Amino acid sequence: MKLLDIVGARPQFIKVGPVLRAIEKHNREHPQREIQEILVHTGQHYDREMSKVFFEELQLKEPDYHLGVGSGTHAQQTGEMLQRIEEALLKEKPDLVMVYGDTNSTLAGALAAAKLHIPVAHVEAGLRSFNKRCPKRSIAC
Repeated sequence: MKLLDIVGARPQFIKVGPVLRAIEKHNREHPQREIQEILVHTGQHYDREMSKVFFEELQLKEPDYHLGVGSGTHAQQTGEMLQRIEEALLKEKPDLVMVYGDTNSTLAGALAAAKLHIPVAHVEAGLRSFNKRCPKRSIAC
């Protein structure tokens, strides 16, 4: 199985850590059923304190693709990510795309995969109030 993880912002770096460790453990214990994991970093968060420090402190592997999108309006950033993610998906042909949280990187990754008919899994954490007027729909709203 080939899995492509898409991350780009601080909360996603934290969420992908346990997934990467679980895949490593699975591959050690079941080499005949290896999961090939490809990590894509969109570059939504790009400076050392918002990105690199998390990879270092969480001991995450270096991304296989660093798209370097950087700043811009939501539309500019998401559109640029969509184009660059699509290129990686067409090259890698994963069986599954995994996205995390609710950022521009999440939207672009899920949309690119869906348009290419690649199944998408979404990882989220936290309580939800389902109040659509609250930006994060957290329990505090």
